[in-house]
Amino acid sequence: MSSGTEAAAETGAVGAEQVDGYLPDDDVLAAARLRGADLGCAPLAPGAGTTLRFLAATVAARAVVEVGTGSGVSGLYLLRGMAADGVLTSIDVEPEYQRAARKTFLEAGYPPGRMRLIVGRALDVLPRLTPGGYDLVFVDAARIEYPGYYEQGVALLRRGGVIVFHQVLAGGRLTDPARRDPETMALREVARAVREDERLIPALLPVGGGLLVATACS
Repeated sequence: MSSGTEAAAETGAVGAEQVDGYLPDDDVLAAARLRGADLGCAPLAPGAGTTLRFLAATVAARAVVEVGTGSGVSGLYLLRGMAADGVLTSIDVEPEYQRAARKTFLEAGYPPGRMRLIVGRALDVLPRLTPGGYDLVFVDAARIEYPGYYEQGVALLRRGGVIVFHQVLAGGRLTDPARRDPETMALREVARAVREDERLIPALLPVGGGLLVATACS
């Protein structure tokens, strides 16, 4: 008989498989994932992607900022949830990633006017965007810079807008007191800051390695 810990782990593994398999990839997403593998950038899991699409649709997002373009997997989920006239602004330091993402978006039928791809360091680009002008901010980039993305990302949200951080559970490192490396400490810092920010209503969702989400209530 399995111990309680083993049973919980097994249940969690099965649950993750069910979540990721609930809405399987279509051909465009599958191709984008292959491009991401070729480029060495790991795209978010299907469960996290469908959650992003759900959030974008729920807030009727017309203006979205994405930090970390990758091969366009997360951006495609966002576009599919956004309003028909919505514009995705996606920031990445790697031009090759953005070329791959543009191909993904065009293959999915989105015209160039629906996307604004910016090459640069997000901490330099975000302050140039319109404060309070965005419905959703999605962060999936250097974990060590998450605290900075939090400060700048919240400033971009309109009232009722949503900010999302990907992979905050970090394979269990977040709650392991023995882990004191800079990346883990940065994740703990942003998790604490979001939880204690009186401007936000937060939640931690157990999909895609952990999605930390929060709605701007003021």
